[in-house]
Amino acid sequence: MLTSIIFGFISGSTLFIGALLGIYLKVSTKITGAIMAFGSGVLISALTFDLMENAFQLGGFDSVAIGFVVGTLLYVVGDYLIDHFGGHFRKRLHGRIHSTKKRAQQEAGTASTLNDSSTVSDSGSAILLGAVLDGIPESMAIGIGLAAGQGVGLSMMIAVFISNLPEGISGAKGMKDAGKSNFHIMVVWGITIATAVISTFLGYTLFAKAAPDVIAFTYSVAAGAILSMIADTMMPEAFEEGGRFVALATALGFFIAFVVNHLSE
Repeated sequence: MLTSIIFGFISGSTLFIGALLGIYLKVSTKITGAIMAFGSGVLISALTFDLMENAFQLGGFDSVAIGFVVGTLLYVVGDYLIDHFGGHFRKRLHGRIHSTKKRAQQEAGTASTLNDSSTVSDSGSAILLGAVLDGIPESMAIGIGLAAGQGVGLSMMIAVFISNLPEGISGAKGMKDAGKSNFHIMVVWGITIATAVISTFLGYTLFAKAAPDVIAFTYSVAAGAILSMIADTMMPEAFEEGGRFVALATALGFFIAFVVNHLSE
């Protein structure tokens, strides 16, 4: 039980570290993009060889297929709703796109149509909900992996620990660009870390004695949500910040995670 809390805190702590770097240091966009691409590769490897493979071994194709679809839809729908109400500013790229569209509409003389939604678009609660949405699936997977005792918890913790650093940097920059204060940004990431700890703990306690099919379903739900998050947030950010060569960093992250996973077996 204590291990799940420690793992949740460690994996989420790099969000806070990344936010500090994003706020107070001028981290090169290419470096941020490369780290984010590396983290994406690590996460893809983890969800492939840990979550999905173990889910298949435990519950078969039906549990994996249903869970993966459910996880994907849950993330996509939740992310759409949160972005619609202002949570997109936690993503630097999405925030810039929104700001560019808003300026274009204002220059075209349609600013009046945005007056009613501007307050909603800048909603701090939506940004917070979005950050929490990004972190829950991976944190739950860590806790479930610890409960199942298959080594998934450790490998997922390492993967999330790495991927959260550039996400913290980029997210802080995005909220900073949206005019949020340093205090607001740190509160958002602080609550997100607390949520990660709680999610890891719940994943461990709720599924410690769960049936194999249930664990398989939950693994695949987390995998679908994490892959959707990578496609929606991390990979576009990585390419935007780091350029074409982030493909090398992604491949390197995937391969290193693959090697580490098999050496630990």
